[in-house]
Amino acid sequence: MGAGAGSGRGQLFLRSFLFLLLAGPPGRHPARGQLRYAVPEELEHGAFVANLGEDLGLDVSTLSARRFRIVSRAGARQHLEVNLENGILFVNERIDREEVCEAGGTCLLHLQLLVESPLELYRVEVEVLDINDHAPTFPWQEYVLEVAESAVLGARFPLESAQDPDVGTNSVHTYRLSPNGFFSLEVQTRSDASKFAELVLERALDREQQRVHRVLLTALDGGVPERSGTAHILVTVLDANDNVPAFDQPSYGVSLPEDAPAGTLVIQLNATDLDEGPNGEIEYSFSGHAPPRVRELFHVEPRSGQVLLKGRLDYERASLHELYVQAKDRGPSAVAVHCRVLVHLLDVNDNAPEVTLTSVSTPVLEDAPPGTVIAVISVLDRDSGDNGRVSCEVGPNVPFELRSSFRNYYTLVTTQALDREVVPEYNVSITARDMGSPALLTRSTLTIPVSDVNDNAPRFLQPSYSVYVMENNAPGASICSVSALDPDCQQNAYLSYSIADGHIHGMPVGTYVSINSDSGHMYALRSLDYEQIRSFQIQVQAQDAGFPPLSANVTVHIFVLDQNDNAPVIVSPMPRNGSVATELVPRSARPGYLVGTVSAVDADAGLNSRLSYQLLQATDFTLFSVAPDTGELRTLRSFLEQDASRQQLVVQVRDGGQPALSATVSLLLSVVETMPQTLSDFSEFSLPPEVSSSSALTLYLLVSLGSISFTFLLAILILTAIRCRGERRSRQGKSCSPPRCRCCPGSRPSSEGLKTSNLTAQPPAGTTAATCLDVPAGGPPGYCYKVCLGPESAQSDFMFLKPCSPPRNNEKDPGKRSRPEQHLQVSKEAKQPNTDWLPPSTQRPALKRYQTQHWGKRGSRWMG
Repeated sequence: MGAGAGSGRGQLFLRSFLFLLLAGPPGRHPARGQLRYAVPEELEHGAFVANLGEDLGLDVSTLSARRFRIVSRAGARQHLEVNLENGILFVNERIDREEVCEAGGTCLLHLQLLVESPLELYRVEVEVLDINDHAPTFPWQEYVLEVAESAVLGARFPLESAQDPDVGTNSVHTYRLSPNGFFSLEVQTRSDASKFAELVLERALDREQQRVHRVLLTALDGGVPERSGTAHILVTVLDANDNVPAFDQPSYGVSLPEDAPAGTLVIQLNATDLDEGPNGEIEYSFSGHAPPRVRELFHVEPRSGQVLLKGRLDYERASLHELYVQAKDRGPSAVAVHCRVLVHLLDVNDNAPEVTLTSVSTPVLEDAPPGTVIAVISVLDRDSGDNGRVSCEVGPNVPFELRSSFRNYYTLVTTQALDREVVPEYNVSITARDMGSPALLTRSTLTIPVSDVNDNAPRFLQPSYSVYVMENNAPGASICSVSALDPDCQQNAYLSYSIADGHIHGMPVGTYVSINSDSGHMYALRSLDYEQIRSFQIQVQAQDAGFPPLSANVTVHIFVLDQNDNAPVIVSPMPRNGSVATELVPRSARPGYLVGTVSAVDADAGLNSRLSYQLLQATDFTLFSVAPDTGELRTLRSFLEQDASRQQLVVQVRDGGQPALSATVSLLLSVVETMPQTLSDFSEFSLPPEVSSSSALTLYLLVSLGSISFTFLLAILILTAIRCRGERRSRQGKSCSPPRCRCCPGSRPSSEGLKTSNLTAQPPAGTTAATCLDVPAGGPPGYCYKVCLGPESAQSDFMFLKPCSPPRNNEKDPGKRSRPEQHLQVSKEAKQPNTDWLPPSTQRPALKRYQTQHWGKRGSRWMG
């Protein structure tokens, strides 16, 4: 059948080589800002197409790092590929133009080239040039043509057309007929420039002379080298059927929507034959040269002439179908007549847009500037016209937008700053909608995670913390926990806690508390004492592990709570030399007589320092009572004859803590007929609440001072009693004169004189001689006092009477003698306070009032 060159690999290479010699090497042709190349089909793998690196102006050494690649749809064949080492575009697999482009015309391969860092997109078109690699072929090797012997000269008989998949000059160019004496050949051209042959009767036929005529029909293409195909035509001469069918018109045109269902009537053909009987009965059928695709889609009813739709139409594949239908009667020597039916398809919006994510750069940093390219998106609609025009948009309320770079290509970019802590991930809905009616759309969702940047400092759950810790806590025990949050994630949210440097009472803060750097738990490193430190504050820092790290501080106030760990301490009365405290009570005392006040202090605070007094033991509970709040000891009734002259009491002082702590003091009360002018063991030493809560050192100093004073007072009383007893013995045999006797019952000055005297005797500073003072008989009957004081007595806090005796012989200045009715009050020099146990500034006014009241009332209450 074929008369051209063979189909071997060597012949194919030779044809390609000849084509390149004629057409020149592949080149690039700039068109609308894009590159265009031409390459012949059927080239071997690795054949050179173009140097993209040079044509695009790219650095060949960075192609691999920038991921230079051809982007194609999923499932599409990759006919061309790029060599990343040199930037050359080469043939990846054999290209068959007839397979790639089913329809005729220009065959283009559209390439989308993508390069990253930065993201750039290029479009390249590669035209696949046809080579003459197919020979024309006929549907049958032998074709039988029946021609009536009555056929007139010039009668035309269409012949089967040859098919050549090549296009252009490589397709069927002409036909040739072998030499014969009856027929000639005329080549006709269709509207699509295809050729077909008609057999023309040149000489009358005579069946009786020659019933069969054999001719050879050759189809030639226009390629180089030329290819051909042949078919044998067997012309059978029939007896006369002198009328042939005739169509109403030689060509028909019809429009049909592409979504028409199978069985739809395309057209009703009508042909007439003037003959009668079988010679006038017409049958319709497709012509022999009807393409197979037409036979798959359409069907011709032989009797009715209806052309019906059999298959599914697709406008995107072919918008026009050309049908050749023949009509032939059923008589002998029937002659077929032909007509052409052009079926124009109407596009229907039956293809939704296709959305392809060409390149996606995720995740995106939350500090990415507006305009950052996230993805390259391509859309495609196979429809035409408005049905193929596509608009693309993103969903609302997202910080992204689409920008059109090329036709049907978009870049997804950011429109504003992102914040991962607000939205950690975006699901961007991309909607592609065509302009058809009704419009079709396609939605595609792109998930864009946002990567974290350390842009948030830690934040504590509270603006400040207040912690209450009971004193005497165990070292190492947890006292509180601080917690902070960081909206960032991963290492940017990993927090470590630390305590800022500082000092508490001169000691580093790290010696008081520590903190767990991971959990924020704080621990006390030492046992706290409420009486030493009541509160302090520290600064805690939380720092994340980001770069650069961010931190935040919070103040922790630590308050030490008091615990009842200090028992009350009795400060008045104070026992003398380890013995019990003594006091004189006149037998004439009325009910409610104030014997004295028991005073105590407690170093604790609050309820723990709230003191209550009670009479724990007594010789007679009906005789004395103690005020629970003030500690005042008073008589309940008058003394009776049978009451004991010595009353022993035990007073207990309890604090208000849980459990309560207590202290006791023992008192020995002597009931006397008359009260001597002596000092009692009681003192009005009562401290205000501020002083009672001073430090333990102050308490110890007060107790020591009271003990020393009590011991000194006891010694003075003993010495005075011994001396008065000796003088009484020396006066037993002598007369007693009031001017000379120191203890005369008959010369007793009035007590008012003693009380109103304001004379004060102070020894000069630095005096070392002893000072002797005689006390006039102003006390109870039978008592006389003489006190000799050494130089150390100037530091005493006690008061003494002035002597009432006349001056001795050795007294040189009679004017210095004092009147008998006057008494002397000896006071001490004011001692400077010990600065080691001075009370706080808030307690000093109360202590000053206590000193003024104490020294002002002491002589009148306990010595009057």
